Amino acid sequence: MIIVKTKEEIELMRQSALVVSKTLGMLAKEVKAGVTTNQLDKLAEDFIREQGAVPGFLGLYDCPSTLLCSVNEAVVHGLPTDIPLKDGDIVSIDCGSIMNGFYGDHAYTFEIGDVAPKTKKLIQITKESLYVGINELRVGKRVGDVGFAIQNHCEAHGYGVVRELVGHGLGRKMHEDPEMPNYGRRGRGKKFIEGMVVAIEPMINGGTHRVKQLKDGWTIVTQDGKPSVHFEHDIAIVDGKPEILSTFAYVHKALGIESDEENKFRQKALVL
Repeated sequence: MIIVKTKEEIELMRQSALVVSKTLGMLAKEVKAGVTTNQLDKLAEDFIREQGAVPGFLGLYDCPSTLLCSVNEAVVHGLPTDIPLKDGDIVSIDCGSIMNGFYGDHAYTFEIGDVAPKTKKLIQITKESLYVGINELRVGKRVGDVGFAIQNHCEAHGYGVVRELVGHGLGRKMHEDPEMPNYGRRGRGKKFIEGMVVAIEPMINGGTHRVKQLKDGWTIVTQDGKPSVHFEHDIAIVDGKPEILSTFAYVHKALGIESDEENKFRQKALVL
């Protein structure tokens, strides 16, 4: 069952999402060679609590960490470790928070040092596909329209679109209806309605779409060992159109990146 949010609830969810956005922006300055993902995890937990929120992942489904940090061939759900990041790595950091009784859930893939051109291209296309998908999130369209748009954009470049893991509705629970696959057929699936809030999160592999789970029971990796990239935004349908509640602006500011990719999906100017 899809749980529709009021405009007031959507504004509360925006606050929850921005806690995560600010956390990722803080981490952007710390993600570098020699740092461990366990160190990043501790920084994130402290930062979230300082903002008056609670880590959204910690304890959820017995998750032992605040962050899920997926390095190189890890797709998602990577548990933090004491292994230092090194030059040329990429790390997808997925983070959640709870504030005002609502979840925020948001992810960004970071580059460490001199990343291979092929991997940079994978990052670029995956990030583009997120906004291609968001553009389809409008009243009257369907889940399959979003999935088709993401799949078409990524497969045109020869990349693998993960099937086993999908985006989801978001609200007072981390995972609500509807599921939001990154693949699909136009005109299929549940119809979008005013007040829906979803997390759209392309998980795109540099080779095969096939994945496997490691023995830790959490980390999902590509079967062929090629890198994988993950980006995620929280989006509401407001006045029939997609309204991004989260933002990469804090990350971009920390990294010196200029971008206007979110502007068309934001009805109010974002004040950093």
